[in-house]
Amino acid sequence: MDFDDQLRRYFATTDLAAVPPAALVAGVEKMRVDFGMEQDRARRFALWTLLHMFGAAPDLDVAFKDEADRDAARDFMEMMERAEEE
Repeated sequence: MDFDDQLRRYFATTDLAAVPPAALVAGVEKMRVDFGMEQDRARRFALWTLLHMFGAAPDLDVAFKDEADRDAARDFMEMMERAEEE
């Protein structure tokens, strides 16, 4: 899953600064719907990471049935926190 492709899919651009607030909300909502319908574990995880970056990810216990996926999500959140601190 390519990040730029996903931005184009949900926001019609890779320049998030150019996305009007209403379109941003709509894109995130579409992403949440797609996340809920996605069956592929890897794609589902990738969508969750995007949602997390937008502050719209569901809680881990709701998002992932598998403990390994929840652990990977926690690792991702910690990695993002460290990146923000730098």
